[in-house]
Amino acid sequence: MERTITPSRNFERNARSPVLGTQMMVSTPNSLASTVAFDILRTGGNAVDAAIAAVAALGVLDPSQTGIGGDCFALYHPAGASRPIALNGSGPAPAAVDRAALSARHGAAIATASPDAVTIPGAVAAWERLAADHGRLGLDRLLVPAAELAERGVPVAPRLAHDWRFNEAKLAADAGSRALLLKNGRAPACGTRFCQPRLAETLRAIAAGGSRAFYEGTVAERHVRHLRALGGLHTLEDFAGFKPDYVEPIVAPFRGYEFWQCPPNGVGLVPLMMARALEAGPAPASGPLASENVHRIVETGRMAFGARAALIGDPRFDDVPVELLLSDDSAKGIACAVDPLRRTPDIALPQLRAKGDTVFVAVVDRDGNAMALINSLFEEFGSAITVPETGVLFHNRGCGFSLAESHPNAIAGGKRPLHTILPAMLTRAGEAVMPFGVTGGPFQPFGQIELLSAMLDHGYGLQEAMDLPRYFAWNDEVQVEAPFPDGTARRLAEMGHRLVPAPYALGCAQAVWIDRKEGMLVGGSDFRRDGTAIGL
Repeated sequence: MERTITPSRNFERNARSPVLGTQMMVSTPNSLASTVAFDILRTGGNAVDAAIAAVAALGVLDPSQTGIGGDCFALYHPAGASRPIALNGSGPAPAAVDRAALSARHGAAIATASPDAVTIPGAVAAWERLAADHGRLGLDRLLVPAAELAERGVPVAPRLAHDWRFNEAKLAADAGSRALLLKNGRAPACGTRFCQPRLAETLRAIAAGGSRAFYEGTVAERHVRHLRALGGLHTLEDFAGFKPDYVEPIVAPFRGYEFWQCPPNGVGLVPLMMARALEAGPAPASGPLASENVHRIVETGRMAFGARAALIGDPRFDDVPVELLLSDDSAKGIACAVDPLRRTPDIALPQLRAKGDTVFVAVVDRDGNAMALINSLFEEFGSAITVPETGVLFHNRGCGFSLAESHPNAIAGGKRPLHTILPAMLTRAGEAVMPFGVTGGPFQPFGQIELLSAMLDHGYGLQEAMDLPRYFAWNDEVQVEAPFPDGTARRLAEMGHRLVPAPYALGCAQAVWIDRKEGMLVGGSDFRRDGTAIGL
């Protein structure tokens, strides 16, 4: 079952319509970033160019979520190709890292606002590689909009203003963040203009000198000096040695489509395991928020997260049994283990950190190239470590490492941490159907499955599916957004689930559906942030 456009929605309800086009479509979580991407498409760029320009601009427009001090992953489906291309743009821990020393310093987990949480940022090198191999315009052109926005200032959007206020104390604890990201110790208010002249200079330096201007020379020297002064182990060799990697994407069938993800060290295995188990289980009940459907997705997700906790790390260091976890036997095993009447106790689950923060961009250009690009600082404002001379705010992806000696995600020098950010691509018979993503740190597998199930199992339109209340099996609870159906909540409680109100909006979805029969592009953008889709 599929329907990408709701045929007759209630126009008195507080909801969005999908954006329709026939030639090209972009969707980002900030309306100005969508404009940047659309302008790139209209002036000769392709889907890769537009996505890179948009995520670079988002580092200026929404510094709580992303920036050049973070990592990225990409799935790119060129027109005429039979499968997407995957790029891993996540950076490793410094070579000098010692697990035992970090364990003695931090205890059970690496402190989120510490230099030990800063792995080498991979985004800039990944953007350059994608632009050189698959784009048309080059990184020098693609960083211009971001640099101009940083220089002249950007309006603080409503959701960003909310998140910024929430993180005032975190930012105030770092001298660089206090100076550059706060005004008199306070977050800038919604609707005010925020300028980042130091970041503009760094962006212009990268535009002129390429990614080497970030990983070598004056900028890198300033970054290394700053991190080491705080106790970090980073070296110029760590920065200069980073290179992104093309990797083999992983895939699972779901409702007649091919569902693609990036492989470990990301957790793309988790939504694929969920999809396979749902395929192997009973037919879905009527309605995406029916208690039977919510229960089965929650239980399937809990079991897949158990595998994440035990088995997923950097495959360059430890074997990750991808084929086994995506096998028919694994899918049937999970499906059969779900008790249709009650919650399964005693699943070994990771104790998940607070929400991660990320931006996702979906683009389809007039030639039919489809791009799914995700860029992240991990937690809100990442590590909160900002280098005063460059304006670069570093992510804290390293706090996703385990400090347990035998864990596949145990920290080691040169090792990439487990990553929560998941660009996704849906294809059918080898043709791109939908680049999509649902941000929100560990929530992302649930968000992707809830979106796909609403569309493919229940015939919801793309935007209608995004607007549904969401739920997330968080540690020993199930977080639910309002307005969650009372009847479903009561039945889930009877099954043994402990429901709690979600403390914040769960994730942010962006997607473009390609309707080849009608020659139509359908763009959806989540109301939970400040974005929009733009099409032609």
